[in-house]
Order: sequence, then C-alpha cells, then structure tokens
Amino acid sequence: MPSNSLDARSMRDWLDSYSHDHQNPTNRLLHWICVPLIAWSVIALLWTIPVPEAWLHPGAWAVFAIVLAFTWYWKHSHRLGAALLATLVVFALICYVAFQQLGASQLRWLAIGVFVIAWIGQFIGHVFEGRRPSFFTDLAYLLIGPAWLMDKLLRRLGFKETT
Repeated sequence: MPSNSLDARSMRDWLDSYSHDHQNPTNRLLHWICVPLIAWSVIALLWTIPVPEAWLHPGAWAVFAIVLAFTWYWKHSHRLGAALLATLVVFALICYVAFQQLGASQLRWLAIGVFVIAWIGQFIGHVFEGRRPSFFTDLAYLLIGPAWLMDKLLRRLGFKETT
C-alpha cells in the first residue's frame, strides 16, 4: 500500500515514526503546548462555519470533523480513540461556550490567532529538532500529533496499551 494511506500502518507504527522525528526536548515541549492549541483552534474555526439553522446548530461542522477523526482513531486504537474523543468533546464544549460569549466573528479571530501562533511554535520546535515537520512527508501526521501526545499522557497515567 502507498505510504500516504491512512490505513496502511498500525497506530504503533505511526507513533514510533512520529516519535523518531521528535527527539529534541525543546521541540517536544513546544509540541505539548502547540498541538492541543492547534487542535482546539481547528475545532473553533469549524465551529464558526455558518450552517442552515433550520437543519443544524452552530458547531455542526466541528462535530462532523470530530466524528470523522474519532472514527479513524478508534479503528486504529480503542484506547487512544476513547481518550481523544473525550479531549475533543472538551474542546468542543469550550468552543460552544466561547461561541455563546464571543459570537462567531470574535471566536473565529481568536481561533485564527491561536492557530497561527501555535504553528509558529511548532516550526520553531522543528528548528531546534533540525528536521522538517513529519506532515511534510505525509499529511496523515496531522492526525498523529494529538495521538502521540495522548499516548504519552496515558502511559504516564498508567494506562498501558493492550494488544
């Protein structure tokens, strides 16, 4: 199968490859900060896409994206899928409250600002790493970054992988 196929590799293969590209401590620290911010900002941006209110509620596009991401994560790892779903739901709840308080326009500008600053942080981290970001070789790594962090967090909390 081609290397860019999301289904061709096991989750452990993805995580090990991503880990190989993220060895520098400064880069790792910046990823702990920036990856969650990027994930939140993407959900927030999707939350602000208008929908026909007769059929859907604000945030429908974000929920749709969360369901798609969860489906892929769950297929590859129930442990990571469940943990990432919980995290993405928390991010969605934050977006819901922010949308109610700020409105679509202000939430959109906040999300754009967070997105840009967090990506700058990611690229600074890769300067320290001395490697290009993994997603330059395969866009699937955009999904792996959050899974890599969640895997590390779950292991630290004692939730080991079961095979």
